[in-house]
Amino acid sequence: MTKLLEQAVNKVKTLSDNEQNAIAALILEEIEDDFRWDKSFASSQDTLAKLAEEATEEINSK
Repeated sequence: MTKLLEQAVNKVKTLSDNEQNAIAALILEEIEDDFRWDKSFASSQDTLAKLAEEATEEINSK
């Protein structure tokens, strides 16, 4: 665990259970969002490459 994360966890420990749960839910939601973006981005590489190629061809043809 990084020092910054350790500091954050120590501060969160001083909060009420409800506040701790709210922060935990936010963190878990953020991690899940990052995972979904990574998965979505990884599965779209072929499409993005094709669009980039088409854009380059269009620019070069002008």
